[in-house]
Amino acid sequence: MLVGLSACTDARSLPPTVAAGAPDSPRTVTPAEPSSAVAPADPSSANTMRPSVPGQPRAVGRRPDHVVVVVLENRHRSDVIGNPRAPYLNKLASQGANMTRSYGVTRPSQPNYLAMFSGSTHGVKRNACPQRFKKAQNLGSQLRRVGLSFTGYSESLPKTGFTGCLRGRYQRKHNPWVNFDNLPRSTNRPFSAFPRDYRKLPTVAFVSPNMCNGMHDCSIRTGDRWMKKHFDRYAQWAKRNNSWLVVTFDENAGGRTHPIYTVIVGEGIRPGRYAERMNHYTLLRTIEKAYRLPPLGRAAKTQPLSRIWKT
Repeated sequence: MLVGLSACTDARSLPPTVAAGAPDSPRTVTPAEPSSAVAPADPSSANTMRPSVPGQPRAVGRRPDHVVVVVLENRHRSDVIGNPRAPYLNKLASQGANMTRSYGVTRPSQPNYLAMFSGSTHGVKRNACPQRFKKAQNLGSQLRRVGLSFTGYSESLPKTGFTGCLRGRYQRKHNPWVNFDNLPRSTNRPFSAFPRDYRKLPTVAFVSPNMCNGMHDCSIRTGDRWMKKHFDRYAQWAKRNNSWLVVTFDENAGGRTHPIYTVIVGEGIRPGRYAERMNHYTLLRTIEKAYRLPPLGRAAKTQPLSRIWKT
C-alpha cells in the first residue's frame, strides 16, 4: 500500500528521539519545495539551510479568528514531500510554513492525539478503548472557559456525541476530545457537520478523517485527494480571513526518528521551509499562545513557533 519515496534519506543526521521541551535548533527558513519537485534529501540541521528572509524570532502573530487542525496517519514526511502521488499536499506545503523538523511524541496513535490536544498522554501507551479523563484540562475546555469555542469533527462518526469505540471506518482512538468529561457531547460531531460557511466555524476545530482517508488503511493518493476536495477552499479562504489551516500526522511510519509532514497555511503566516524543531506539544503551545491561554502539561516546557510569522 505504501507508495512514495524512501523514509530514510536523512535518518543518519536526526536525533533518535525528540523529547518534549528540548531546545530548538538554530531556526532558519528557505523557500518551500515546489509541488512538482522530486523529493530532496531533506536538510536536518539548520546550518545546511541558507536564510532567505531576515528577522528575529517573534511571538505568535495576530490572534486568528479560526484554526482548523487536520490530523492524518502514519507517514514519514519524506513519504509525502516530493511524492507525485501527493500533489495537493505538496502544493499546500509551498503555500505555507513547511516544517522540516516536526515529530510525533510516541507510538501508537492514541497517546499522540492526547498529547496534541491536552499536553499529556495521561499515561496511555496503547490504543485501548475507551479512555475517560475526569476534569482533565484540554484545549477545548480552555477555549470554552474564556468564551471561545471548540468542536472536533470525525469522519464516519455515526452521530453527534457518539461514544462508541468504532463504527465502520471510524475509530475512537483518533478522537481525543471524546475522552474528556468537561466537554459537552455537542463538541463531538461528524465531519458531515463541518460548516461550508467558514464564518460559522468554531474558534478551533480538530478534524479526524476516517481510517481510509486519513491514510491509515488506504493510500497516500487517497488521502491527498480527500484533502484537496475538503480543504483547498478553506486554505485559500484562511489566507484572506485571518485564519489558519494546520495539517499534520499523528506519527511517522516507523517511530520517532523521522519527521512528519506538518504545514501551517493562513493569513499572517510566511510561506517557506522551516527547520524550527517542533512536536505535538509545540503545536498545542502555539495555539494556546495565539489565544492567550496558559500552556497545559508538557506544552509548558516548549516554546511556541516563532519564525513562521510575517513581520
